Amino acid sequence: MGTKSSVNRPGEKSFRVGIDVGGTFTDVVIIDNSTLTIVGQLKVPTTHSANEGVAGGIIEALTRALTTFGIPADQISFIGHSTTQATNALLEGDVAKVGVLGIGRGLEAWKARIDTDVPPTELAEGKALRIDHEFLVSGSSTEVVKTAVRRLKDKGVEVVVASEAFGVDDPSGELVISQEARNAGMLATAGHEVSGLYGLRTRTRTAVINAAILPKMVHTALMTERCVKQSGISSPLMIMRSDGGVMSVDEVNRRPILTMLSGPAAGVAGALMFERVSNGIFIEVGGTSADISVIKDGRPQIKAARLGGHRTFLNTLDVRTIAIAGGSLIREKDGTLVDVGSRSAHIAGLPYACFQDHTLFNGATLVHLQPTEGDPNDYVAVECRNGERFALTPTCASNLLNLIPKDAFAYAAKQAAEAAFIPLAERLGLSVEETARQVLEISTRKLFVQISELITEYGLDLETVELVGGGGGAAALIPFAGDRYGFAWRLARKAEVISTIGVALAMVKDSIERNIVDPTPEDILAIRKEAIDAVCKNGAVMESVDVTVEVDAKRNLVRATACGTTEIVTSNAEAIVESPLVAACRALKVSEKQIREVIGNDEYKLFETIKEEGYGFVFRRRRSVSCVVDKHGVVRLQRGRCEVIESSVEGIEDVVDELISQLTDFGDAGRRLPEIHIILGHRLISLTGLADAEQTKALARVEVGRDIPSGPLIVIGCKTV
Repeated sequence: MGTKSSVNRPGEKSFRVGIDVGGTFTDVVIIDNSTLTIVGQLKVPTTHSANEGVAGGIIEALTRALTTFGIPADQISFIGHSTTQATNALLEGDVAKVGVLGIGRGLEAWKARIDTDVPPTELAEGKALRIDHEFLVSGSSTEVVKTAVRRLKDKGVEVVVASEAFGVDDPSGELVISQEARNAGMLATAGHEVSGLYGLRTRTRTAVINAAILPKMVHTALMTERCVKQSGISSPLMIMRSDGGVMSVDEVNRRPILTMLSGPAAGVAGALMFERVSNGIFIEVGGTSADISVIKDGRPQIKAARLGGHRTFLNTLDVRTIAIAGGSLIREKDGTLVDVGSRSAHIAGLPYACFQDHTLFNGATLVHLQPTEGDPNDYVAVECRNGERFALTPTCASNLLNLIPKDAFAYAAKQAAEAAFIPLAERLGLSVEETARQVLEISTRKLFVQISELITEYGLDLETVELVGGGGGAAALIPFAGDRYGFAWRLARKAEVISTIGVALAMVKDSIERNIVDPTPEDILAIRKEAIDAVCKNGAVMESVDVTVEVDAKRNLVRATACGTTEIVTSNAEAIVESPLVAACRALKVSEKQIREVIGNDEYKLFETIKEEGYGFVFRRRRSVSCVVDKHGVVRLQRGRCEVIESSVEGIEDVVDELISQLTDFGDAGRRLPEIHIILGHRLISLTGLADAEQTKALARVEVGRDIPSGPLIVIGCKTV
C-alpha cells in the first residue's frame, strides 16, 4: 500500500530521522529537511536482551532525541533505521525452523524435487540451516496441500517455503501453499516473491534464507512501527536495504533478506547523499573491522550475495570487510611486531590507551594476552601500576604521530599515546615514533591489498581515485594510508555517524529482474514500469522516481532499478561542496587554465581538458578527459573524450542513433554500444548497459518525454570504458 504524497513547502519545518542499530550502540541523528544540516545526534546502548529486542533501543533513542532537541513529532517527514539483525541471526545461527514444499509437473518433476530439497547451509561454526522437505505435483487438491502443510507443522516447522519450477511465470501454486501455511498458523515465503529469475535451486535457497530470518525480523519491524506511531510520528517507518535504499515495513514482512548488510549499506548511502562522493573508494572504519566499497559515477557497485559458499539471488552492495580498524590490537613476539588485528580492544574489553591521562602510564609494563579462548597469546596491552590494562591500537599510533585532525572523532592529545607506547617501543628496540609507524604500516597494508583489488576489478583511474573515510575510526587509518600509498583522501563530515546520516537521507529503492531472451523495447519498458510501480507501492512519490535499466545479454537478464523520495521537495538549500569549476579541476587534477567549459545549464556543467601521458618525448600521448559537475560541486560523471550534441525532445531518437553509429566499438567480444547520458533540466539520465540501439532509443524517448526542458537538452556520448 502506497503512502500519501507530501510536499515540503518553503517556510515549513520538517525533519528527517535516521537510526543506526549497531552491535554496541544505537545512534540517532535528526536532519533539517530543507538545509540538510544536522540538528542533533545521540546514542544509547543497543538493547539485545530487552523483551522488545533491539526495538527497545530504537524507541529509547528516538524518544530521547525528540525531547533533547525539541522536535515535534508531527514535523518528522521521514524516519528510517538500519539493522544488523538479519546478518547477525545468520552469523550466529539464530534462525527459525524452515520447511520447503516443492512443486513440479510432468517430466521435470523429478528435477524440481531435487532442486527444492536444499542441502544444509553452513551459517556459523557448528551451526547449519537444515530444512524439512515435502514435494507435490502441480495442481494438487487443496486437501493434499493441507495434509503436506500439516506434516511440516508436526515436525516443528515455523516458516514454509513454497517453490515451484517456473513459479515466476505462474505463481498460483506457490500462492495456494503460502495461504494454507498461514491458515495453519505458520509464516510463509513464496519463491517468486524473493526473485523473478529462473533457476529453481538458487531461487529456493534464497527463499529458505529469507524464511529463516522472517519471524525475528517481522516481530522487530512490527513492534518498532507500532512504537513509532504511538510517539505521534505519522510518517511511515522505513528500513535500510542491502543495496543502499530503504523499504517499507510491509516489504520487510515479505522479504527481510533484503536487509542483509543493511549496516554497511547505510554508510555507503551516507557517502553518496551527505558526503556527495561520486567516484572513490569509501572505507568505513569501526573499532574491529573496516568495510570497503567502490562508488563509481555516483553509484555503489552491486554483486550477488553468497552464503555458506552458495550463490543466492540477493543483490547487495559489493562491500569487502577486513579485520583491521581503529581499535585493532597489536601482536608482538620475540621483539618483533607480528601483526595488527584481527582481535580488537572491544573484544578484549580494554579501553584505548590514548584516551586516558598520560600520567597513568608512568612505570607501565607490557603484557601479553589472549582476547578470546583459542587466540594466540601474543596480543599486547600495557598494564599500569594500579593493575589497570589498556589497549595499544592504530588510533593510539595515529594520535602519537599527530595524524588525526583535532575535529575528528578519534582525536586525542598525543601525550597519553606517547607514554603508553614506551613499553612496546623498548621491547622492539625502537623509538615510540618508529613503533607507531610500524603499527600503521602493517595496518594499512591490509587496506592497500583490498583497495588494489577493487581498483583493478572496477577499472578505476589510478590518477583520480580518492579514498573517503567514514566511521569513528576513519582518522586512525585513512590519512596514513592515503599518504603512504599516494592516494588523494579525505575524511567524511560527521564521519562517526555517517551510517546514521545515510539512513536519514536514503531514498526508497527497489529492483526488478527478469530472464528474457533478446528483450524487445516493449519488454524493457514493461520491466521499467514494474520497477516504478514497486517503488511507489513502497512509499516513493511518482514525481521523484528515477529508473536505470541494465541488460546482460550473456545471462539473458534485464534489471530495472527505481529509486525516489517519500515526499516532493520544492525547496532544498543544500550547501555547495565547492564550485563546479574548482570541483572539475580537483577531479581532473589540472589548473583552471588547463580546463574549459564545453556546455551546461543551471544544474550541470560539462568540462574538458587535454592530458599528456607517458615518458620522455617519443612515447608521450595526449588524450581528452571530460567530467560533468552539478551545481553543488559534485562530479557526477568522468570519462575520456565525449561527443556532445544539443537536441530537441522531438529529435532525441535521431541524436541517440547518430551517437550510437559514431561511437560503437567492434572488437573480439562483438559490438559494444557507447554510453549515452542526457542532461535534461535537473536530471542526469544515464542510458548505459543496454544491448541494442532500439532499446536505448526507446528508453530515451520515455525518459525525455517525462519533462519539458527549461534549458538545452544535452546528449553526451562516450565509448564504453
